[in-house]
Amino acid sequence: MGKIVVVTSGKGGVGKTTSSAALATGLARAGHRTVVVDFDVGLRNLDLVMGCERRVVYDFVNVINGDANLNQALIRDKRVDGLYVLAASQTRDKDALTSEGVERVLDELRDQFDYVVCDSPAGIERGALMAMYFADDAIVVTNPEVSSVRDSDRVLGILSSKSRRAEQGGEPVKEHLLLTRYSPDRVKRGEMLSLEDVGEILSIDLLGVIPESQAVLNASNAGIPVILEDESDAGQAYADGVARFLGQERPLRFTDIPRKGFFGRLFGS
Repeated sequence: MGKIVVVTSGKGGVGKTTSSAALATGLARAGHRTVVVDFDVGLRNLDLVMGCERRVVYDFVNVINGDANLNQALIRDKRVDGLYVLAASQTRDKDALTSEGVERVLDELRDQFDYVVCDSPAGIERGALMAMYFADDAIVVTNPEVSSVRDSDRVLGILSSKSRRAEQGGEPVKEHLLLTRYSPDRVKRGEMLSLEDVGEILSIDLLGVIPESQAVLNASNAGIPVILEDESDAGQAYADGVARFLGQERPLRFTDIPRKGFFGRLFGS
């Protein structure tokens, strides 16, 4: 029985879809049969980041409504074995995601895959709540800024009180923090929260720190999950995060505040 992993946040634009694509790709590269599902009905960006937008014939809503079966809608990734994409609909609204339909599709996916990665919309509207409700694990993506961290704290409250696991009173959803767009230089200048500040506010296990990097934008524009850019700082940071998710120990990288060189120390700031 596969695990359902929701990638979520309170604030938009923090890198959820980029993270969903990278994490799913990393899990598949590690030998785990993985599917990544786009819950953002009406917008649909995951297929662009995964580079399969021209191959979408049937989508998540088509499967829920019985217009297509799951095998017709799943898109196999051409670069990584064992990786599949289930795209969202661009022509429906969030009400198309019924609880019964979503549960049925996710249960079917759990039977076929080791990991079902759910790319949640931002905020706490229907699609986001539906993705969070069925989760076994939650990866909460946040930027090191006050509004993003505050909204993520609200999402943590929903996971602990409105998920299926919370309703059943069993083991809670396992929560992981993924800090994106982190810049040690900007932390040093006081322009963003430090790693310690974010950890103190949210108090959940740190999965990874993704540096602010041009590689993320370049990869997204090219339709390539950035984790496949092995030489990039962001790609390596996502690979570290996947390894930690799978229980391996990896040191944190790309987080050190740079020290002044000789001339910087000589002449000051």
